[in-house]
Amino acid sequence: MAPLFSRSPRKNPADRMVTLVGKPGCHLCDDAQAVIEKVCAETGASWEKKDITEDAELHRKYWEQIPVILVDGAQHDFWRVDPKRLRTALGA
Repeated sequence: MAPLFSRSPRKNPADRMVTLVGKPGCHLCDDAQAVIEKVCAETGASWEKKDITEDAELHRKYWEQIPVILVDGAQHDFWRVDPKRLRTALGA
């Protein structure tokens, strides 16, 4: 019989992608970027930045929440990034 709460193997942080969805001139986006850059440098995760003003779908989904942080395409956080929580999400 399989365990009730089986866990899938953890991904290596170096195989993870963090996406910052924000816009130019947003001070919260700048703060989030600083945290993401630091955590990704420490863990080896990759990161990218997407401009919400250049993508209609991102604008529709996230306009009221920017900055939005995605981990492997799934929403992780918005407005503020907790470095400890991001490290945990990356498996570090």
